[in-house]
Amino acid sequence: MINLTTPIEKLARVGPRFSTRLKKLGIKTVRDLLWHFPARYEDYSKLSLISDVNSVGQMVSIAGKIADIELTRSWRRHMTIINATIKDKSGLIHAVWFNQPYITDALKVGTFVSLSGKTSLDKNGLYLSSPSYEKIDSSTHNLKPITYNLVHTGRLVPIYPETEGLTSKYMRFLIKPLLAQISAQGGSASGGKSISDPLPLELLTKYNFPALAYALQAIHFPENLKQAAAAKQRFAFEEILLFQLRVLRDHRQLQSLKAPQIKFNKELVASFVKKLPFELTNDQRIAAYEILQDLERPFPMNRLLNGDVGSGKTVVALIAAYQTINAGLQAVFMAPTEILARQHFQTITEMLASQSPIKIGLLIGGEAKQWPNDETETEKIPKKLMYKKIAAGEINLLIGTHAVIQKDVIFKNLGLVVIDEQHRFGVEQRMKLVKNSNLSPITYHLSPHLLSMTATPIPRTLALTIYGDLDISLIKEKPKGRQQIITKIIPRNKRDGAHKFIEQQIKNGRQVFVICPRIEMSKTDGFARAKPISQAKLVWAEVKAVTEEYEKLSKNVFPQYRVAMLHGRLKSKVKDEIMKKFKDGHYDILVSTSVVEVGVDIHNATIMMIESAERFGLAQLHQFRGRVGRGPHQSYCFLFTSPVRNHPAEGTATTASGRPTSNGTSSSDTPVGRHLRALELTDDGFQLAEMDLKIRGPGEFTGTQQSGIPDIAMASLSDLDLIKKARLEARLLLKDDPALKHYPLLAIRLAEIQRLVHFE
Repeated sequence: MINLTTPIEKLARVGPRFSTRLKKLGIKTVRDLLWHFPARYEDYSKLSLISDVNSVGQMVSIAGKIADIELTRSWRRHMTIINATIKDKSGLIHAVWFNQPYITDALKVGTFVSLSGKTSLDKNGLYLSSPSYEKIDSSTHNLKPITYNLVHTGRLVPIYPETEGLTSKYMRFLIKPLLAQISAQGGSASGGKSISDPLPLELLTKYNFPALAYALQAIHFPENLKQAAAAKQRFAFEEILLFQLRVLRDHRQLQSLKAPQIKFNKELVASFVKKLPFELTNDQRIAAYEILQDLERPFPMNRLLNGDVGSGKTVVALIAAYQTINAGLQAVFMAPTEILARQHFQTITEMLASQSPIKIGLLIGGEAKQWPNDETETEKIPKKLMYKKIAAGEINLLIGTHAVIQKDVIFKNLGLVVIDEQHRFGVEQRMKLVKNSNLSPITYHLSPHLLSMTATPIPRTLALTIYGDLDISLIKEKPKGRQQIITKIIPRNKRDGAHKFIEQQIKNGRQVFVICPRIEMSKTDGFARAKPISQAKLVWAEVKAVTEEYEKLSKNVFPQYRVAMLHGRLKSKVKDEIMKKFKDGHYDILVSTSVVEVGVDIHNATIMMIESAERFGLAQLHQFRGRVGRGPHQSYCFLFTSPVRNHPAEGTATTASGRPTSNGTSSSDTPVGRHLRALELTDDGFQLAEMDLKIRGPGEFTGTQQSGIPDIAMASLSDLDLIKKARLEARLLLKDDPALKHYPLLAIRLAEIQRLVHFE
């Protein structure tokens, strides 16, 4: 008997080949399959008489009898063609399928069928082109088929997120009988594994949510869109509730741990700030104060410092590190790449040059450095010597990549961990520093404080869902004197002028970033992608785009200048070396995919040129823009647009190959172009992030894999009311029953996501 934990390969119609493909979608068990929700629905629910089918390109559903069917072969095109004639009480229509010879065995003359598909026109008149089909009972073919018996036609037909070799039709074949089996078992799966609802009955009643078994049926095979929407909302609420429970419980557990209490030394901090070569903004002061207050508490700080590009997060974190070090503890800065780690080392040593003596170490894959130098050792030292200095407490502040969490690195008294661009690290990497695994026995009973940083502005609804009421410090203000980057949309007919301006900037000694267009996955309406390009194909497509742009710029547009290229297929060391050479002025132009590192300072770069800018979200464009304007020179961001009337996300008309139609009109005149104009008008990353969330949806904004939130919940992150309901109920549940003893099914689901997902 089948239950929710049954491995997918145990199901009928799932052999080794399909099992492998299903696992690519994360489907390993029956539960995974049932929770693989449709991305959208094709509406084939309106059944027509054949006589009413009278226009080309019409999506229609008909029911009738096979009056004639034949198979022919087109030797010239090497294909088989199936021609069938379908008859109902009002007339006849033809249907044509290509390279599906088995259809003649399935649809014999006299078979009653339901057909759904698009009409086409040839010399013989209107016909259905490759329609979906399924057999029906002869008593139900007459304009009123029993839709709950239909799967692929004559109803709202679910279209699922797919992968290569797995179709939505196949998914429907698997899911439909499972739902029927659940219904027959009275809403539970056999083998002692119940499909009983984890949502408490009082919540179902309070918010009028459908029960689980009904919701599963309604989301996969709804009778109407209203029913599907109600089921989606119910599942979204459940997932958001679980994340809120997780956040609140983690916060409480964190408060039960012990951390070193670092007294807020106001005189020390004031003296440090006074010696800085610039004045702090109000946002920086507030964020620093919030962090320093956290350090005084007896439990570990777990704060996210969310600052817009160029807002000065590093100095705020450094204030906390300075306070920690002067309390006799060590601090560590962890960056995702070697070039960012080196940059932190250079920036921080410059800031601390005028302060009291602090020993700073740099530890990356290839080298170890110390500052200031010892009398007996140079700046560069052997890594083994660095390990000894860290263990002895001689290195007060360690800066590095994942190298700082290797087993050889033992801290004497680690008090503060700062993780830059925290989303770039895996769960184990992020938590290794926090869980005492590399502390010396002297301080094993204390957990260090944790400060995560990100330059990606997080919209309010997203922050509420992922972090709940946890500690977030926002830095929106730009430092005084920071120039605004002049941003311009450049349509196709103004490219030559932009190229001449860029050439003049290079002649003046400046440098240029060029970002190549994002290679898009195919999109669908609804809350998930239907058929994404494989990751390997995506990477190679982007490599091709960069290579083509590099060839064009280096040979045709700017042949007299030094051009380099950067893409995702290069090894990390090679990418770091190219970025270092660009930073040192060895190249004039850097052509890149979106791998340009967040936070890398190239003071001499004044131009950010983005090809096919409409393919990126506003938040990501804002991040790219933040790569320039880091030095004293006026900087510019040029948004080059494609010559299309609309972007696919806006409902573009497409050719048979799926490419957008073009009439030479600049996409700056389209709805997407109008959104791009927001970048010309504002440099507020948080405002743009909110717009991006509304335009593209949360899955696109964050990357679902990165956030750990299921697609169904991601799609609802713009529903602030639903999020508030889930937060309220999570608080009430934990207030009355912290261990969820009265809600065992909810506790089990919570334990499952705790095993699968972690976020700060």
